[in-house]
Amino acid sequence: MPYAKRRRTEQPGGSPDSSRAEKELPPQDPAERARGICLRLLTGTPRTRKQLADALEKRDIPTDVAAEVLSRFEDVGLINDAAFADAWVESRHHGRGLARRALARELRTKGVDSDLIDEAVGQLDSDQEEATARELVARRLRSTRGMERDRRVRRLAGMLARKGYPQGLAMRVVKQALEAEGEDTEGLDEESVY
Repeated sequence: MPYAKRRRTEQPGGSPDSSRAEKELPPQDPAERARGICLRLLTGTPRTRKQLADALEKRDIPTDVAAEVLSRFEDVGLINDAAFADAWVESRHHGRGLARRALARELRTKGVDSDLIDEAVGQLDSDQEEATARELVARRLRSTRGMERDRRVRRLAGMLARKGYPQGLAMRVVKQALEAEGEDTEGLDEESVY
């Protein structure tokens, strides 16, 4: 018989799958559970101390145990909010074109300290932010051709506003892009759009 049935043998632990079930059970020690939770969460993506603290709280890890485990993770470099903020700013500015204001808001929601946010967002200077705004408008400009001027302005300036760009910068960049296309921008001011 080429496909003989294998007989299941029960092991002392109970069911045939007991060894797998035992591995999936959380350890009884809260500190050990907390370490396991943090390591699993940090495997996929970097996280802030607050994100990990919130996850431990949801899983009913005592506050003092969570604080001890998180401090140890910080000591060994597994949690580093400053490095997280720097990487976040770099990634989100270049990948999504977000401005300093939007980046700061996102970092605040992730629980990063305001001093670390200021330092990370400070990496972007005004010239770099304006250059990114120009690139965003240039990419979107073609899809607005054929629309009336005010609608184009609202669409382009609105896109920049959602990404956190200041109103004055957004209008200046949009106006210059439209002028470069030969569009009449006479009488166009910030109040007429927002």
